[in-house]
Amino acid sequence: MLVDDHSIVREGLKALLHAEEDLTVVAEAQTGREAIQLAIQCHPDVVIMDLAMPLLNGWEATRQILRNVPTAKVLVLSSYSDDEHVQHAIAAGTAGYLLKHTAAIELVKAIHEVNRGNAYFSPAIAGRLREQACGSEADGQAAVTHGNLLTSREVEVLQLIAEGFANKQIATELGLSVKTVEKHRQQVMNKLNIHDVAGLVRHAAANGVIETRAAGVPPG
Repeated sequence: MLVDDHSIVREGLKALLHAEEDLTVVAEAQTGREAIQLAIQCHPDVVIMDLAMPLLNGWEATRQILRNVPTAKVLVLSSYSDDEHVQHAIAAGTAGYLLKHTAAIELVKAIHEVNRGNAYFSPAIAGRLREQACGSEADGQAAVTHGNLLTSREVEVLQLIAEGFANKQIATELGLSVKTVEKHRQQVMNKLNIHDVAGLVRHAAANGVIETRAAGVPPG
Protein backbone atom coordinates (compact mmCIF):
# COMPACT_ATOMS: atom_id res chain seq x y z
CA MET A 1 0.00 0.00 0.00
CA LEU A 2 1.25 3.47 -0.92
CA VAL A 3 0.66 6.38 1.46
CA ASP A 4 1.65 9.86 0.30
CA ASP A 5 -0.28 13.10 0.03
CA HIS A 6 1.29 13.89 -3.37
CA SER A 7 -0.43 12.05 -6.22
CA ILE A 8 2.59 12.40 -8.51
CA VAL A 9 4.73 10.52 -5.96
CA ARG A 10 2.16 7.73 -5.67
CA GLU A 11 1.88 7.44 -9.46
CA GLY A 12 5.65 7.19 -9.82
CA LEU A 13 5.91 4.54 -7.11
CA LYS A 14 3.03 2.57 -8.56
CA ALA A 15 4.62 2.53 -12.02
CA LEU A 16 7.92 1.42 -10.48
CA LEU A 17 6.40 -1.39 -8.42
CA HIS A 18 4.13 -2.65 -11.19
CA ALA A 19 7.30 -3.40 -13.16
CA GLU A 20 8.18 -6.00 -10.51
CA GLU A 21 6.50 -9.37 -11.10
CA ASP A 22 6.18 -10.24 -7.41
CA LEU A 23 4.89 -6.84 -6.19
CA THR A 24 1.32 -5.53 -6.41
CA VAL A 25 -0.06 -2.20 -5.22
CA VAL A 26 -3.31 -3.07 -3.45
CA ALA A 27 -4.28 0.41 -2.24
CA GLU A 28 -3.27 4.08 -2.21
CA ALA A 29 -3.94 6.69 0.48
CA GLN A 30 -3.25 10.41 0.60
CA THR A 31 -3.77 10.96 4.34
CA GLY A 32 -2.83 9.02 7.43
CA ARG A 33 -6.46 8.52 8.39
CA GLU A 34 -7.33 7.10 4.97
CA ALA A 35 -4.30 4.81 5.24
CA ILE A 36 -5.58 3.30 8.49
CA GLN A 37 -8.99 2.56 6.98
CA LEU A 38 -7.51 1.01 3.83
CA ALA A 39 -4.98 -1.06 5.77
CA ILE A 40 -7.80 -2.57 7.85
CA GLN A 41 -9.71 -3.38 4.67
CA CYS A 42 -6.83 -4.66 2.53
CA HIS A 43 -4.31 -6.08 5.04
CA PRO A 44 -1.23 -5.13 2.95
CA ASP A 45 2.03 -6.96 3.57
CA VAL A 46 4.07 -3.75 3.29
CA VAL A 47 3.01 -0.11 3.67
CA ILE A 48 5.23 2.53 2.07
CA MET A 49 4.61 5.51 4.32
CA ASP A 50 5.24 9.23 3.91
CA LEU A 51 5.63 11.14 7.18
CA ALA A 52 4.47 14.71 6.58
CA MET A 53 0.76 14.57 5.75
CA PRO A 54 -2.23 16.72 6.69
CA LEU A 55 -4.92 15.60 9.17
CA LEU A 56 -2.86 12.70 10.50
CA ASN A 57 0.91 12.34 10.12
CA GLY A 58 2.79 9.21 9.14
CA TRP A 59 4.05 8.40 12.63
CA GLU A 60 0.59 8.22 14.17
CA ALA A 61 -0.81 6.46 11.10
CA THR A 62 1.93 3.86 11.50
CA ARG A 63 1.09 3.28 15.16
CA GLN A 64 -2.58 2.78 14.41
CA ILE A 65 -2.01 0.59 11.35
CA LEU A 66 0.27 -1.73 13.31
CA ARG A 67 -2.21 -1.83 16.17
CA ASN A 68 -5.00 -2.91 13.82
CA VAL A 69 -2.98 -4.94 11.31
CA PRO A 70 -0.01 -6.33 13.26
CA THR A 71 1.14 -8.48 10.32
CA ALA A 72 1.83 -5.37 8.21
CA LYS A 73 5.36 -3.97 7.85
CA VAL A 74 5.74 -0.20 7.49
CA LEU A 75 8.57 1.20 5.38
CA VAL A 76 9.01 4.96 5.62
CA LEU A 77 9.88 6.81 2.41
CA SER A 78 10.57 10.43 3.35
CA SER A 79 12.50 13.49 2.27
CA TYR A 80 13.56 14.04 5.91
CA SER A 81 16.85 12.48 6.98
CA ASP A 82 17.39 14.14 10.39
CA ASP A 83 17.67 12.09 13.57
CA GLU A 84 14.44 13.43 15.06
CA HIS A 85 12.26 12.19 12.19
CA VAL A 86 14.04 8.84 12.13
CA GLN A 87 13.70 8.32 15.88
CA HIS A 88 10.00 9.18 15.82
CA ALA A 89 9.53 6.66 13.00
CA ILE A 90 11.34 3.92 14.90
CA ALA A 91 9.32 4.67 18.03
CA ALA A 92 6.14 4.31 15.97
CA GLY A 93 7.19 0.81 14.92
CA THR A 94 8.46 1.24 11.37
CA ALA A 95 10.54 -1.61 9.96
CA GLY A 96 12.64 0.59 7.70
CA TYR A 97 13.42 4.13 6.62
CA LEU A 98 14.45 5.26 3.14
CA LEU A 99 14.94 8.71 1.65
CA LYS A 100 12.94 9.83 -1.38
CA HIS A 101 16.05 10.14 -3.53
CA THR A 102 16.67 6.40 -3.01
CA ALA A 103 17.39 4.42 -6.18
CA ALA A 104 14.57 2.21 -7.42
CA ILE A 105 16.57 -0.97 -6.94
CA GLU A 106 17.17 -0.14 -3.26
CA LEU A 107 13.47 0.53 -2.67
CA VAL A 108 12.53 -2.86 -4.13
CA LYS A 109 15.21 -4.53 -2.02
CA ALA A 110 13.92 -2.76 1.11
CA ILE A 111 10.35 -3.91 0.44
CA HIS A 112 11.47 -7.52 0.20
CA GLU A 113 13.63 -7.25 3.32
CA VAL A 114 10.95 -5.77 5.58
CA ASN A 115 8.41 -8.26 4.20
CA ARG A 116 10.75 -11.04 5.41
CA GLY A 117 10.73 -9.49 8.87
CA ASN A 118 14.07 -7.71 8.62
CA ALA A 119 14.84 -4.04 9.24
CA TYR A 120 16.12 -1.89 6.39
CA PHE A 121 17.52 1.63 6.60
CA SER A 122 19.31 3.87 4.12
CA PRO A 123 23.08 3.38 4.61
CA ALA A 124 23.68 6.87 6.05
CA ILE A 125 20.80 6.49 8.51
CA ALA A 126 21.88 2.98 9.49
CA GLY A 127 25.35 4.29 10.27
CA ARG A 128 24.00 7.02 12.53
CA LEU A 129 21.71 4.55 14.31
CA ARG A 130 24.69 2.32 15.10
CA GLU A 131 26.58 5.28 16.54
CA GLN A 132 23.57 6.33 18.61
CA ALA A 133 23.08 2.79 19.89
CA CYS A 134 26.66 2.69 21.09
CA GLY A 135 26.25 6.09 22.76
CA SER A 136 23.00 5.06 24.46
CA GLU A 137 24.58 1.89 25.83
CA ALA A 138 27.45 3.95 27.17
CA ASP A 139 25.34 6.48 29.07
CA GLY A 140 22.33 4.25 29.78
CA GLN A 141 19.83 6.83 28.57
CA ALA A 142 16.94 6.52 26.13
CA ALA A 143 15.22 9.18 24.05
CA VAL A 144 11.81 10.42 25.19
CA THR A 145 9.30 11.70 22.63
CA HIS A 146 5.82 13.17 22.78
CA GLY A 147 4.62 9.64 21.99
CA ASN A 148 5.52 8.57 25.53
CA LEU A 149 3.30 11.28 26.96
CA LEU A 150 0.19 11.56 24.78
CA THR A 151 -2.26 8.89 23.70
CA SER A 152 -2.87 8.26 19.99
CA ARG A 153 -6.14 10.19 20.13
CA GLU A 154 -4.44 13.10 21.87
CA VAL A 155 -1.75 13.22 19.17
CA GLU A 156 -4.50 13.33 16.53
CA VAL A 157 -6.20 16.21 18.35
CA LEU A 158 -2.88 18.02 18.78
CA GLN A 159 -2.16 17.82 15.06
CA LEU A 160 -5.58 19.14 14.10
CA ILE A 161 -5.33 21.99 16.63
CA ALA A 162 -1.92 22.90 15.23
CA GLU A 163 -3.32 22.84 11.69
CA GLY A 164 -5.94 25.41 12.69
CA PHE A 165 -9.03 23.24 13.19
CA ALA A 166 -11.67 24.49 15.64
CA ASN A 167 -13.19 22.08 18.18
CA LYS A 168 -16.31 21.54 16.09
CA GLN A 169 -14.22 20.77 12.99
CA ILE A 170 -12.04 18.36 14.96
CA ALA A 171 -15.16 16.63 16.26
CA THR A 172 -16.45 16.17 12.71
CA GLU A 173 -13.08 14.95 11.42
CA LEU A 174 -12.64 12.39 14.22
CA GLY A 175 -16.29 11.41 14.62
CA LEU A 176 -16.40 12.61 18.22
CA SER A 177 -18.63 14.95 20.20
CA VAL A 178 -17.47 18.51 20.74
CA LYS A 179 -17.43 17.85 24.48
CA THR A 180 -15.09 14.88 24.00
CA VAL A 181 -12.78 16.99 21.83
CA GLU A 182 -12.72 19.69 24.50
CA LYS A 183 -11.74 17.04 27.05
CA HIS A 184 -8.90 15.74 24.84
CA ARG A 185 -7.76 19.30 24.17
CA GLN A 186 -7.55 20.03 27.89
CA GLN A 187 -5.69 16.76 28.54
CA VAL A 188 -3.14 17.63 25.86
CA MET A 189 -2.58 21.05 27.40
CA ASN A 190 -2.29 19.60 30.91
CA LYS A 191 0.12 16.83 29.93
CA LEU A 192 2.36 19.17 27.94
CA ASN A 193 1.92 22.05 30.39
CA ILE A 194 1.11 24.30 27.44
CA HIS A 195 -2.04 26.37 27.77
CA ASP A 196 -2.30 28.39 24.57
CA VAL A 197 -2.73 27.45 20.92
CA ALA A 198 0.47 29.18 19.80
CA GLY A 199 2.44 27.08 22.27
CA LEU A 200 0.78 23.89 21.02
CA VAL A 201 1.62 24.82 17.44
CA ARG A 202 5.26 25.38 18.36
CA HIS A 203 5.37 22.05 20.23
CA ALA A 204 3.75 20.20 17.32
CA ALA A 205 6.23 21.69 14.86
CA ALA A 206 9.24 21.06 17.09
CA ASN A 207 8.25 17.41 17.65
CA GLY A 208 7.41 16.56 14.05
CA VAL A 209 3.65 16.25 14.57
CA ILE A 210 3.22 18.73 11.71
CA GLU A 211 5.54 20.14 9.10
CA THR A 212 7.21 23.40 10.07
CA ARG A 213 5.73 25.08 7.00
CA ALA A 214 2.23 23.94 7.98
CA ALA A 215 2.64 25.53 11.37
CA GLY A 216 3.63 28.85 9.91
CA VAL A 217 6.89 28.70 11.84
CA PRO A 218 10.09 29.52 9.98
CA PRO A 219 12.47 26.54 9.71
CA GLY A 220 15.08 26.50 12.42
